[in-house]
Amino acid sequence: MSIASRFLVTYGGMARAFPHPVRRLLVLCVALTLVAGCARSQRPARQTGNAIVPVVSASYGSVSPTTKLSGTIAPMQNVGITSNLAEPADAVNVQEGDLVHRGEVLAQLDTADLRAQLQADLATAQSSRAKATQTYDQAGLTITQSSNIVNAARASVRQAQVTLSNDQLTLSRDAALLKQGYIAQSQYDQQLTVVKNDQQAVQSAQVTLQNDVSQVQTNGTTSSGLQGANVAAAQADVQTALAQADQVRVQIGKAAIVSPIDGVVVNRNINPGEFPGSRTIFTLQETDNVFAVLNAAGSQVVGVRNGSVVDVTSDLLPGKHARGTVVGVLNAVQPGSTNFVLKVILGNQRGYLRPGMVVSATAALPGANGIRIPVTAFLDTTNSTVQVVHDGAALTVHVTMIAADDKNAVVSGLPAGAVVISNGQLGLSDGQRVQPQDQVAEK
Repeated sequence: MSIASRFLVTYGGMARAFPHPVRRLLVLCVALTLVAGCARSQRPARQTGNAIVPVVSASYGSVSPTTKLSGTIAPMQNVGITSNLAEPADAVNVQEGDLVHRGEVLAQLDTADLRAQLQADLATAQSSRAKATQTYDQAGLTITQSSNIVNAARASVRQAQVTLSNDQLTLSRDAALLKQGYIAQSQYDQQLTVVKNDQQAVQSAQVTLQNDVSQVQTNGTTSSGLQGANVAAAQADVQTALAQADQVRVQIGKAAIVSPIDGVVVNRNINPGEFPGSRTIFTLQETDNVFAVLNAAGSQVVGVRNGSVVDVTSDLLPGKHARGTVVGVLNAVQPGSTNFVLKVILGNQRGYLRPGMVVSATAALPGANGIRIPVTAFLDTTNSTVQVVHDGAALTVHVTMIAADDKNAVVSGLPAGAVVISNGQLGLSDGQRVQPQDQVAEK
């Protein structure tokens, strides 16, 4: 029997006490109430369970942090070539965009007047060399003649001394004869005058000898003294002329404009018949190796050292990676600025990387060891809180991040073995009951 039937049987007598329309309405209301009550009594009771959460066990490990930067490619060096020769160009051998090698002739300037000057300087040097030989021979002759004059002066001194000695002996004899009365006084006086003249002759010869010796000492040899100086001056004239010739040779050599590097011609500013003037006639870029000039904030360069490995990519070269090393961390030029620059050297033998290309780079930072957790475990961007499972419930713990890579972070503030909820974005509240679901931490 249905519930409505039972109602009609049980309460039928009571319903008859009311008028017919009211009686029908009353029966209908009571029936609906009973049906609704039965439906509620048949619905199963709502059950509450623990939230299932992914967890990992905090364990000792390491991370390899990186920093992402952007910048542009720059050539290893830009070389601007000029010439100070006032000579017109005979030939220009390269065009813009040409690859050139070290020592390759880019242009040739006219050297006709320089070659003529070289011949004149060589002729002057030859003439000066002949004069130097003549001066050397003349010096030798002068030295020899001076030595002979000295010898002659010494002989004159010896002869005057002998004459003086003989005349003094005669004077002494005459003095004895004068005393004995055998000769006249006038004869003695005459001999005395002769002796005095001889003495003057000896003194004069000695002075002449001294002068001649001084002259010889002044003349010196062919490598010293006056004659040596004359020889040295003549030889210096030869060297001067040869130096002038060498200078002209250098200018002739500079007339061949050669490339100092292996690179690319990016600017040609001279044509045949034109004079170089003071302008830059060629600009070359060395591109076998290039720089990635990367802009960075101070926080991005902390820990980056010379020699750090950098991976460089460009949207213009999909699928290609270039590995380089940091060769310079340049501080901010303007005081108060936070713009730093990393210079990374890259091999570019195939020429894929061109100066001016925009590139992205991933630079390696110093690694760290310690308690490691997934970076997804942090509750917010401050990376200072995570949740762990404690006594079957979620618990927020404050940590300090030491370093992080794309997957994991090394933190302090957690013990090894702590059960960490690996998804910090679940919105769990402290004390909420959870059911851990173990995950394997990514390495």
